[in-house]
Amino acid sequence: MAQTPQEILSLIKDQGIKIIDLKFIDTPGTWQHLSVYYDQIDESSFTDGVPFDGSSIRGWKAINESDMSMVLDPTTAWIDPFMEEPTLSVICSIIEPRTGEPYSRCPRVIASKAVDYLKSTGIGDTAFVGPEAEFFIFDNVQFDQTEHQGFYIVDSVEGRWNSGREEPGGNLGYKPRYKEGYFPVAPTDSSQDLRTEMLLTMAKCGVPIEKHHHEVATGGQCELGFRFAELIKAADYLMTYKYCIKNVAKRYGKTVTFMPKPLFNDNGSGMHTHQSIWKDGQPLFFQEGNYADLSEMALHYIGGILRHAPALLAFTNPTTNSYKRLVPGFEAPVNLAYSQGNRSASIRIPLSGKSPKAKRLEFRCPDATANPYLAFSAMLMAGLDGIKNKIHPGEPLDVDIYDLTPEELAKVPSTPGSLLDALEALRADHEFLLQGNVFTEDFINTWIEYKLDNEVNPMRLRPHPYEFALYYDC
Repeated sequence: MAQTPQEILSLIKDQGIKIIDLKFIDTPGTWQHLSVYYDQIDESSFTDGVPFDGSSIRGWKAINESDMSMVLDPTTAWIDPFMEEPTLSVICSIIEPRTGEPYSRCPRVIASKAVDYLKSTGIGDTAFVGPEAEFFIFDNVQFDQTEHQGFYIVDSVEGRWNSGREEPGGNLGYKPRYKEGYFPVAPTDSSQDLRTEMLLTMAKCGVPIEKHHHEVATGGQCELGFRFAELIKAADYLMTYKYCIKNVAKRYGKTVTFMPKPLFNDNGSGMHTHQSIWKDGQPLFFQEGNYADLSEMALHYIGGILRHAPALLAFTNPTTNSYKRLVPGFEAPVNLAYSQGNRSASIRIPLSGKSPKAKRLEFRCPDATANPYLAFSAMLMAGLDGIKNKIHPGEPLDVDIYDLTPEELAKVPSTPGSLLDALEALRADHEFLLQGNVFTEDFINTWIEYKLDNEVNPMRLRPHPYEFALYYDC
């Protein structure tokens, strides 16, 4: 695919493309888009941008200062496979049209500043990120909330709860048992062809694909994999990943959710995030002979992640539903510790042999409701703070944390118990995010107030269906 503005303009002309779809990400982490006729795009679109009204974008401008511009990134262009009319999709960053300055509340701009800050420290010049986003495929979803009722229903042909259901042609069984959905072959795994189409469609959109498989939970939990990439590109790929998965599922008459915990009493969906720092083409996290062959820099990076984890989770686990996943008993990483092979630790050092290039850490707390540009940037900033201040993570925890006694477990810090707790941690601990003006006080305050006003407090106001089971007859 084209890489420069000139190549993009030539591609539009040579292929007779009439519609250009400009995509950008809002504050919570959802793609928005504007489709323009091809003659609205010229070389200035890649520097001065395409104007639009930003007043209705969540967490952005007031109506009296709403003019914004989308600056096209030519390296992100691909032909959208879901449009009937051949349409060129391009990801954009946002600038202030009056000043030409990057918009401080644009998540992609924040990610760009995080990478620039890494370079300015001299520690490294490249941050690699590899997210592993899990999701559920459902056949039906219904939900509503009014003054006098509230409910949700999700259903999947694979749901173990349907083992006794009357089905057209007869119920054939083959429904994964609770917590036993990992890697079954067909016919128990019924979404092989669907996942293959998802994966190959992502490849057509420029995502460097690797694999796909069924995940642990019943009811259609799955994961697709793509190769790690530089921080901004990894976030671009993740947004493309979610876009492709949802739209391919819709073609099959199915629906996808990245909610961390859509099902009670089975495993939730996370987004384990692999990270490493390089400089001048060389990896910096490997040192043979140390614990798990980790360099001192890598240990300090881990120390920064663990030190700032409660605040980080306000970005990496940014929904009230996120904390229904982060509970003991469902392989969720609720304990803030690190280990070279222990999946019950919040940071795992994957086994990578003696390859310096493969040496990395895996932060297991995040989930895919996160805005990837913000989450990846926040994790990088925490790790860099650990390196700069030589924050040692303490001793590794190479035991099954869930087998520890209550006395032993009490010594292991744990993740926040709610989004409110994480937001309060962020309010108290965000100086590390302000370094290099990567995040701003304005953005952090906006994030906290948005989450309180639109998610935390509305949830507090509404009775939960299970409260009726607990309290109706009291």
